[in-house]
Amino acid sequence: QVQLVESGGGLVQAGGSLRLSCAASGRTFTRYNMAWFRQAPGKGREFVAVVSWIGGSTYYADSVKGRFTISRDNAKNTVYLQMNSLKPEDTAIYYCAADIRSVTGVRTAPEAYDYWGQGTQVTVSS
Repeated sequence: QVQLVESGGGLVQAGGSLRLSCAASGRTFTRYNMAWFRQAPGKGREFVAVVSWIGGSTYYADSVKGRFTISRDNAKNTVYLQMNSLKPEDTAIYYCAADIRSVTGVRTAPEAYDYWGQGTQVTVSS
């Protein structure tokens, strides 16, 4: 069993920054890929970024590339999402997720992820 708890969401003006954190517990954090997804009102869950457990490779959605940075601190069992140059269209609930089954590579489909946090709201005003 894996427990994920997100924090760091809030209200920010366009162009501002936020850093989200996701604290993991319950299993071997270092052995699984960690990702961030988001869901805006009336829309499906959208992949944002992922960091692999092998080598810390990262992969981003085109919509956030160059603005967001995902990272992990295995000593603290925590994954982060640094969000810069925020836009109103980034407004959504942001979810942390763990893929415990991937052996190599990373996956971007929500169905590939086994555990989810409760989400944290990010609102960007124009």
